[in-house]
Amino acid sequence: MIDRLDVVFAKFREAEVNLLRELQRKRQEFYYEVRKGRVHFTEAARAQQKNFLKRLARFLRDSNVAVLLTTPIIWFCLFPVVFLDLVITIYQTICFPVYGIPKVRRSDFILFDRQRLAYLNLIEKLNCQYCAYANGVFAYTTEIAARTEQYWCPIKHALRMKGVHSRYQHFFDYGDAEGYRRGIEQVRRDFSDLDGKP
Repeated sequence: MIDRLDVVFAKFREAEVNLLRELQRKRQEFYYEVRKGRVHFTEAARAQQKNFLKRLARFLRDSNVAVLLTTPIIWFCLFPVVFLDLVITIYQTICFPVYGIPKVRRSDFILFDRQRLAYLNLIEKLNCQYCAYANGVFAYTTEIAARTEQYWCPIKHALRMKGVHSRYQHFFDYGDAEGYRRGIEQVRRDFSDLDGKP
């Protein structure tokens, strides 16, 4: 009998494929392509984008004072993000080979490409780089944690979760004691679906 969760995960993977198709369509709509990991706009697209550039003086003048005053707090958060990046990278470098877990490629999660957008001013570009880095580190950390969880405790939760990570579909059902004991060694070592993936 096919597990209903397997059906849901299959639909989720299908949705991911559809998302990639839509992103490809957007590339054509906004006149850019990705070659060798770099975004390239047509000259016409760059010229069009520059029409929407908000100069720094106007950007600062139009900014909410409360937003400007809280900016240092946001940037202060960069320190723990960098520390997390360092610690989680060291962790997987040392531990994943011991556990037989494929390493997560950091470069698949931390992407810097928004600086190529001609309609962003310097402050907006800096903010975008910060957000790309922070959210990339969190996604990178989540994938490392997901692979770790698959090794140490691949059991689904009974309580409702807001979201699930990439490895969750491989976990045992909550309460399936027999399946867990029978298959734990296989599940904790089965990352075959990652061949060629991050």
